[in-house]
Amino acid sequence: MEISGFQNVLILIAIAGFALMEFASRRYQTTVHATANDTKLDFLVFVSVVSISQPTAILLTQHIGETWFAQWQGALADWPWWAMFGVLVLGDDLTQYLWHRASHSPLLWPLHRAHHSAQYMSVRMTFRNNFFYYLMMPGLWIAGALLFLGFGGWVYVLYLSIKMTIILGAHCAWRWDEPLYKIRALGPLMWVVERTISTPATHWAHHALTNKDGIGHYTGNFGNMFFLWDVIFGTAHITRKYPEHIGLMDDRIHGQEHWAHQMFYPLAHSRRADSALKFGGTIYDENKP
Repeated sequence: MEISGFQNVLILIAIAGFALMEFASRRYQTTVHATANDTKLDFLVFVSVVSISQPTAILLTQHIGETWFAQWQGALADWPWWAMFGVLVLGDDLTQYLWHRASHSPLLWPLHRAHHSAQYMSVRMTFRNNFFYYLMMPGLWIAGALLFLGFGGWVYVLYLSIKMTIILGAHCAWRWDEPLYKIRALGPLMWVVERTISTPATHWAHHALTNKDGIGHYTGNFGNMFFLWDVIFGTAHITRKYPEHIGLMDDRIHGQEHWAHQMFYPLAHSRRADSALKFGGTIYDENKP
């Protein structure tokens, strides 16, 4: 099996594992009340990411590199694995933190809004975003450039597999961190863990319907693999609690946006979205406490 195929197998195992725990814990049955509109959006965005967005970024950077910078192909292949891993963390995960944070501004919010319109947390909505959100994500293109420079092979497989496992776990309906907080002996370890990687507690807070309960924090907790970026840049909010409600207040008042409007904005958008954007970005401000 080629390396990319093995990578996909590892990620599918992680998805299946968390999905199984959602059902085994009955968290999926009791908390995930998805509509047909949700299902179309969750599924089609996932398919577009794995079949279009990521391959486009990698193949196009490979083509550009071979055409214009052929002398640099594989130039960094002799780097030690830890150096490659560290550069991937900075080039992919740190830039994704910055891209995610920027996407909570009025200008880019329409490309990220779909991720927050889900009124549930589950592995099924991990990839839920606007189609162009991923095509424009700097980390994908930087990763493509690094692969051209020689960062391929098992280092990238290890990095991406670890990252996706953490991100899937942070969105999972099964809150894997919850019982661990109750074990006194694990207190010091969990203190480090929740400040290092994204956990359900910290990431659920980012998806909260409101900040008013002291738990929700959709204006922070932007980390994807590493929550450490939030700690460093002052956007972290840690409570070890979970918000009661997930989603957007605007959707609860006016109903869901059609999946195509959410996925393909600005090529497709509703009159409601036009109005909100026209009057100073009230889509972004809809959750202000």
